[in-house]
Amino acid sequence: MMSHPYPMYEMPEGVETRWASPENRTAAKGNAARTNGGRKGMPFISVRAKEQVILALEEGTSGVILRIWVTLNDRSPSMLRSLKLDFYWDGADKAAVSAPLGDFFGTGLGRTAAFQSSLFSSPEGRSFNCIVPMPFRTGMKVTLTNEGDTDLPMFFYDIDYTAGDRHPERLLYFHAHFRRERQTSLRQDYEIVPKLSGKGRFLGANVGVKPDTEKYCLSWWGEGECKIYLDGDNAFPSLCSTGTEDYIGTGWEQGQFSHLYQGCHVADKETMEFCFYRYHVPDPVYFYQDIRVTMQQIGYWDPQTKSVFRQAGIVVAKAGEEQREIDFATEEDIPDYGNFERQDDWSSCAYFYLDHPFSMLPELDAVEARVHGLGGPGSGL
Repeated sequence: MMSHPYPMYEMPEGVETRWASPENRTAAKGNAARTNGGRKGMPFISVRAKEQVILALEEGTSGVILRIWVTLNDRSPSMLRSLKLDFYWDGADKAAVSAPLGDFFGTGLGRTAAFQSSLFSSPEGRSFNCIVPMPFRTGMKVTLTNEGDTDLPMFFYDIDYTAGDRHPERLLYFHAHFRRERQTSLRQDYEIVPKLSGKGRFLGANVGVKPDTEKYCLSWWGEGECKIYLDGDNAFPSLCSTGTEDYIGTGWEQGQFSHLYQGCHVADKETMEFCFYRYHVPDPVYFYQDIRVTMQQIGYWDPQTKSVFRQAGIVVAKAGEEQREIDFATEEDIPDYGNFERQDDWSSCAYFYLDHPFSMLPELDAVEARVHGLGGPGSGL
């Protein structure tokens, strides 16, 4: 599923290579590099505020998008969240992929950083790469919409794909779903994937967390478990991690790292903002009826945090069956270690294959809700 169907040494019959780029927007044969006498005449396009452009379009043929590369001159958090990518398969009216550009490429919170994974990468923190295979049967369309109020002078891109591929009957379509909750609800798990009906494979997600440091100081927020509900699961899931940092393969909180299938490319201990990912490539997550993926918002205190909470007069909701508040300023017999419920700012972009070219998941939030409160270092040019 995660590689092109043809071995490197096999020549498939009737399959053509096509690149859509500013130098050849239609990916037509013999139509590239014509501007300015073929001397680097059209390396980028400009996208005005509120403008939508078609990046790639194929009609009446099958194919597979195999690689996407993007860079742009404005890589501010607001621009990366204002630009919306939409992918349509086989003439569907509803997009299978609808996500902010930065989040789609694994850059959470608009905070660019160098990283490499099996699906997405940014070699030096200045570009965006995707190598997820995206098959289609009868056509595809990829659009970019600048939903912000600022013009984008320079947008560079390549969309590399094949046309004429012969697909199996059990083909699945690639999807991406972005969500944000500026304040999660107490004791209600954040939904990375709301309940999704159909048959397919969950590929994983990248996640960004902006903690409420006024309410919880600079305390650790990541004790919550990832839970995956499969095929009729109701009260309890079939799959569960032991903690947020454990889900992405590390332990005892998390620092900055990037591996093929798991990583944390932003680990800002000054703000406690983190961006991390987990991709289920070697460990597939299949579903046959439905799926729902959630993450708990649970924090942790230790003796040092307990002292900070006591001085600051912090009151928290204890995690567990005993649902009560703990007042660190007044209670004397508080244990040195414990878990508590939190409400923070969470956002995510989830990826999955589905047996339908569109899903019934909610539409993408308006641009104002996506960009509100973004900022911080490491996100500009």
